[in-house]
Amino acid sequence: MSALPESQPDRLSALLERFRIRAHLFHAGPLCGVTRFDEAGRGFLHVLREGRTEVTHGASALPTRLVIEEPSLLFYPRYTVHTFHNPPAEGSQFTCATLDFDGGAMNPLARALPPLIVLPLAQVEGLDPALALLFAETERVRCGQRLLADRLFEVVLIQLLRWLLDHPGQAGIQPGLITGLSDARLARALVAVHEAPGEAWGVESMARCAGMSRSAFAATFREVVGQTPADYLADWRISLAQARLRDGMPLKLMADELGYANPSALSRAFLAKVGQSPRDWLRTQ
Repeated sequence: MSALPESQPDRLSALLERFRIRAHLFHAGPLCGVTRFDEAGRGFLHVLREGRTEVTHGASALPTRLVIEEPSLLFYPRYTVHTFHNPPAEGSQFTCATLDFDGGAMNPLARALPPLIVLPLAQVEGLDPALALLFAETERVRCGQRLLADRLFEVVLIQLLRWLLDHPGQAGIQPGLITGLSDARLARALVAVHEAPGEAWGVESMARCAGMSRSAFAATFREVVGQTPADYLADWRISLAQARLRDGMPLKLMADELGYANPSALSRAFLAKVGQSPRDWLRTQ
């Protein structure tokens, strides 16, 4: 996979501006004994500052038992019930936040990530300054502490996402959005699509952004991202349409913005991807 040079575009901003992730600090200090985390529709980001913890999961896709013995990040991007087993008296030191992804499990970033990422703090470059500020804010009560701690947790999350974009293999990330953005050539095309979804994108124009031939781009995109460029574009546009619908925007205003000739064309594309009309889908939200 190609290394990303300094001149590469910003791979995260267009995603996070359209599908925001909000962090909410809810614990700072020792956790003793057994603690179960179960909040439907939310992710979690835990920072094990010191101590040892055992984590258990009921979900079949995750390890039944996981032992962590060094300061680490535990990142659950989607709703996953998990339980910490810490020493009963002295406990282990944690700083924890819940994560609300715009669009929930349909958030493009949440969909692209594995259900759990565990990384030693020492492995993630750039984390130390943000964590130092976060820990300083949680150690004593000051004006605006909770709001500032939430924002600092979001900084930690962005640092983590940056690291994942540069090290997808080490995090066990499967072909998809993250691996596509990790490829120097594909990243240029993907960022262009994310920033201007209403353009008349075709394989040829995406390939030009990537600086590749049409055939090489199509083959590489399918191998690295796991779907065709046309399918990815349609998924991105429909994800944006769902976000706009949740915000109350009518179809006639979003059709042109998303590259559809009229609201009827958008409705047909929405039905083909989601299996429901926009109106019926919105009723279920």
